[in-house]
Amino acid sequence: MTSPNGGAQTVPFNQKLALLLAMAMFVLVVDTSIMNVSISAVVNDIGATVSGLQSTIALEALVSAAFILIGGKIGDLIGRKRAYVIGLACYAVGAVAMTLAQSLLPIIICWALIGGLGASLLLPAMQSLIHGNFEGDAQHRVYALVGASAAIAAAVGPLLGGFLTTFLSWRVAFLLEALIIAVVLSGIKLVKDVPYTGPRELDLFGSFLSIVGMGGVVLGILVWQEGGEAVGALLAVGAVGLGGLVYWLIQRKRRDKPTLLDPDLFQAKTFRFGATGQMLQQIALGGTMIVLPIYLQMVLGYNAMQSGLSIAPLSLTMFAVAMIAGKRSGRRRPASLIRWGFLFLVLGLAVLVPIVPRADSGWWLLIPLIISGFGLGLLVSQLNNYTLSPISDERVSEAASVNSAAGSFGLSFGLAFAGGIMLASLSTIFIGLSNASTVLPPDDKQQVATVLEDDAQVMSDAQLQEQLAGQPEDIQNEIIRINTEARPLALQIALFVPILAGLAGLGTSFRMMRIPDPKPAGTGEGSVLG
Repeated sequence: MTSPNGGAQTVPFNQKLALLLAMAMFVLVVDTSIMNVSISAVVNDIGATVSGLQSTIALEALVSAAFILIGGKIGDLIGRKRAYVIGLACYAVGAVAMTLAQSLLPIIICWALIGGLGASLLLPAMQSLIHGNFEGDAQHRVYALVGASAAIAAAVGPLLGGFLTTFLSWRVAFLLEALIIAVVLSGIKLVKDVPYTGPRELDLFGSFLSIVGMGGVVLGILVWQEGGEAVGALLAVGAVGLGGLVYWLIQRKRRDKPTLLDPDLFQAKTFRFGATGQMLQQIALGGTMIVLPIYLQMVLGYNAMQSGLSIAPLSLTMFAVAMIAGKRSGRRRPASLIRWGFLFLVLGLAVLVPIVPRADSGWWLLIPLIISGFGLGLLVSQLNNYTLSPISDERVSEAASVNSAAGSFGLSFGLAFAGGIMLASLSTIFIGLSNASTVLPPDDKQQVATVLEDDAQVMSDAQLQEQLAGQPEDIQNEIIRINTEARPLALQIALFVPILAGLAGLGTSFRMMRIPDPKPAGTGEGSVLG
């Protein structure tokens, strides 16, 4: 930035605002983590069913995903700062409802529906406000801080929720969430709104197609994750909706009519590669965060707190590296740091594969998790800034919506696909080992195959022994042996989901290296759209 007399003018880094934005992102991510680990306690306290509460969690994810592309446009129309405040307020309503709820209905309405809509407003608005309130290196640092905050929330959320639920109450966890939101809102005067000067007409049919497309894809993933039916049909509906949205946007653009998203965004290689990298990074993170806790709890017998502590090196390294890289990236090309990020991520995960069947404690995971955390920290520090910094203020909300949608889809896909691959592998391996057994009678082999086909799950030896009560000792020992051999193999196979995502990201980073670095648009000084 330059002063009127032509000299350089340094804008002080607003550290308090950066911290408040990071706190807002922390709340957004940790909210679902707390709910996931509190299911049993919530069910007992309010007299609900596990399936009812799981459906409520899925509904919140579905609502936020279905409306996230629209959330950016609404932020344009009502003001990005106002959308940010409304999004936080919606989360506060959900948190307070969880604190006071005595039945499932207020949780469905306030936490899932209102909170899900709040997320669809909050994510695009937050990224737009980072873009408009910080410039240059400061903007880079805040994107890194907010990204690291999300990663920390994903990693420590289960640990925090488990601790509070175990020693105090799940209601205390949501009360603390509401208090954090109150602190964030208390600093709202520090936020400068980012004006929007584009068309103010809402593309209603485009909005409908985005709901059908994103909602269908995410619902298909959620149904697959729960082992439901009609997954292919739901994914097909989502794909048709997204394909129809692309066609509709192109036709509207040609007729010079307002669109939900400017299709020219995707012509910019920096934006396209950046959003793709964001999605692949989240697939890798989601796949890792579903596989490792299962390994630690079901194979090593750890509780939720021990699992969280074992995974902590990943999140802490990620946070530290993101902060350092955000401040001191210097003259290194962002694409180069992204390439190194994916390389370290893949290296750390690849080292885990041979360790899984040999480890007898979480200490075995320390070095690989630090290596992977180093890579994720580099990615978190670069990807959002790489993708959004060259976008003009006028287009930043829709670009942020697409970037957020790519990240949300990637995380959901990583969680569901790695989990699904793990269970399918477990079933196949277990049946194969059972059929090859010389100890199990033929009738027992058929029974094992039938049970696994209907209800495959990763079980600890203690859980399996309860299931086998009443069976002869040699049969019990043989099934436990088979289970002991099958679990690490299934987990090793599931690890290839994040590894392949990391390799695809590495390939994308080489394509980034072949194009010029994105030039920041500042506050409307230019645009990636030309």
